[in-house]
Amino acid sequence: MLSMNPLEKRRQFAGLCLAVGLVIEALCLLWATPIAFVLFVAIGGSLMFLGLVLYLTSLVNTGRSDRRPEW
Repeated sequence: MLSMNPLEKRRQFAGLCLAVGLVIEALCLLWATPIAFVLFVAIGGSLMFLGLVLYLTSLVNTGRSDRRPEW
């Protein structure tokens, strides 16, 4: 179940993209046709990349604040 916290929601969506990408890639390994490689790279790889980028972006945007740093 998705929570209402925006940070957790982004991380949960990133995890969902990673999980779906892994499932697609695992299924494509069982399928021995040329279209399996296209699905493996295009769909599975894209979802894995999207999940990774969303997760890293949520980590970077977590520490931002509106005040200036104190030197």
